[in-house]
Amino acid sequence: MQVKSAESVPSQKVVMPGASGCTVRWLVSDEDGAPNFAMREFEVAVGGYTPRHSHPYEHEVYVLAGDGVVYRGEEAHPIRPGDAVYVESDEVHQFKNVGSAPMRFLCMVPNSVRTLPVTAAPECEQVER
Repeated sequence: MQVKSAESVPSQKVVMPGASGCTVRWLVSDEDGAPNFAMREFEVAVGGYTPRHSHPYEHEVYVLAGDGVVYRGEEAHPIRPGDAVYVESDEVHQFKNVGSAPMRFLCMVPNSVRTLPVTAAPECEQVER
């Protein structure tokens, strides 16, 4: 068993076309000996967003703080603390902070994410140019 403070885990900027104001902490992963799943904590700054993207694995999200919107393709769904989100494999999605404070959420994924491709939606490429 391991117990650690989330603040003890270094935060990394999300570097991907179409991302703005996002950081991630890998709270639990294969590097900790977890054989199957990773738990990540994302923080999205006011006005920030993850890229519109898809990948060949599901993930589950639990909103800790802030107000946001999660997009499934073009369909927007408001999210707030206490909400849970299931994103299917290969589903185009994006998280945006629409509130007045940072938005934080936990995201659980299979450990294989480090070796699987992530595809930015075409409009993400245009945002970064």
